[in-house]
Amino acid sequence: MAAQPVKKVVLAYSGGLDTSVILKWLQTHYGAEVVTFTADLGQGEELEPARKKAELLGIRKENIFVEDLREEFVRDYVFPMFRANAVYEGVYLLGTSIARPLIAKKQIEIAQKVGADAVCHGATGKGNDQVRFELGYYALKPDIRVIAPWREWDLTSRTRLIEFAEAHQIPIPRDKRGEAPFSVDANLLHSSSEGKVLEDPAAEPDAIVYQRTLSPEEAPDSPVYIEVGFERGDAISIDGTKLSPASLLAQLNDLGKANGIGRLDLVENRFVGMKSRGVYETPGGTILLAAHRAMESITLDRGAAHLKDELMPRYAELIYNGFWFAPEREMLQAAIDKSQEHVTGSVRLKLYKGNVIVVGRSSLHSLYSQDLVTFEDDRGAYDQKDAQGFIKLNALRLRTLAMRKRKTGA
Repeated sequence: MAAQPVKKVVLAYSGGLDTSVILKWLQTHYGAEVVTFTADLGQGEELEPARKKAELLGIRKENIFVEDLREEFVRDYVFPMFRANAVYEGVYLLGTSIARPLIAKKQIEIAQKVGADAVCHGATGKGNDQVRFELGYYALKPDIRVIAPWREWDLTSRTRLIEFAEAHQIPIPRDKRGEAPFSVDANLLHSSSEGKVLEDPAAEPDAIVYQRTLSPEEAPDSPVYIEVGFERGDAISIDGTKLSPASLLAQLNDLGKANGIGRLDLVENRFVGMKSRGVYETPGGTILLAAHRAMESITLDRGAAHLKDELMPRYAELIYNGFWFAPEREMLQAAIDKSQEHVTGSVRLKLYKGNVIVVGRSSLHSLYSQDLVTFEDDRGAYDQKDAQGFIKLNALRLRTLAMRKRKTGA
């Protein structure tokens, strides 16, 4: 069946082999004018080669968009997520998940700017990213046409991709001709490695998999102490020096890397229904999560803190599944942000061989009272005799149940 015509399409473009093949395939299969969008999310790669590659493949300069989104990414996506202490399935800090809505948003903005009638991504039909991208597209522009080549074409092997590239004069780096041992996705928050040599969950990953952290065994033998400052739930400084969101996370990444912090080997449940094994490195995020929870421990009321912990798994699942722009995520975000009004102060941490150890926390908004908690003379701040009535009232239903059991034997 012939493809429905597409006039102009905005492609999420990395400049790598896969997206370069997609670019040419869009031109040959759909006859479409292609607009490329390359985002700098702190993945640690030069972006100018992507611009030059797009030009080489015939894309006009006015149709090539390369944007530095690092500050927006951390400020408007990573930090709001960390206010919630969001972790998926108890351990995953959602580094890939949180990047997708921003990329989708920018693609839609560019599509509206250039008058494109379609957007395109390079995610496969087995993973979560196809869902995240497309839910973002439809939430922001419900009538947009979405093209997902991996669900359409017959280039289903590395050999076929390379043959297509050679047939259309697409440059192929020498290191891309062989099968990659695993795939990597990276941004300022994390790097993830999946597939190929990592598909056996019983096999320990080779050292080559880890790119953003030293192993704990290689980390220094002496601890490093740092102090992270917070304002209304967001980290604003390290050791008293105020930093922008992206600069702060980058510095935490350096500290985490040097001290072997942030490695995770996880078998997770994908939204599409299968289990997958991934190796994640989130050095700065691991430090940030520990610091934020410590800051909340003295500034959040017990009821608010416990409610946040109940809401967090739902919030994390929404992000993992791609529902960043859904009303329920925005409702939860409003409640989470309200809870952060007094989460201001500083946390002192010890970094040592893969561990983040909280050693101090202070805040003008602290709810911690030494007068109440002390084992010494509390000078009337707390009457211990009051505890007897409190306990008896809470025991009333348990005593009633026990009396029924004694009476009926069941």
